[in-house]
Amino acid sequence: MNKEGLVEHVAAATGETRKQVSQVLDAILAGITDALRRDEKVTLVGFGTFQVRARAAREGRNPRTGEKIQIPARKVPAFTAGKDLKAELG
Repeated sequence: MNKEGLVEHVAAATGETRKQVSQVLDAILAGITDALRRDEKVTLVGFGTFQVRARAAREGRNPRTGEKIQIPARKVPAFTAGKDLKAELG
């Protein structure tokens, strides 16, 4: 399911218009993004937690030439599923 499919599903479930649902979804995603940008965790009880994790610098190889390269440290987004979501998936 992509974003449009999610908007259609929520609109059908709530009776709201697709435009209204799309605006709400955009606001939710912007809120999550802003919190992660500030290195805050976003916890949706029962669903899961979004957070930023630090990935250490490491050495890699260029697959084309086999030459060693340095991969810099960076921050990456991560999601950990909550207890209820895990139970739903079996």
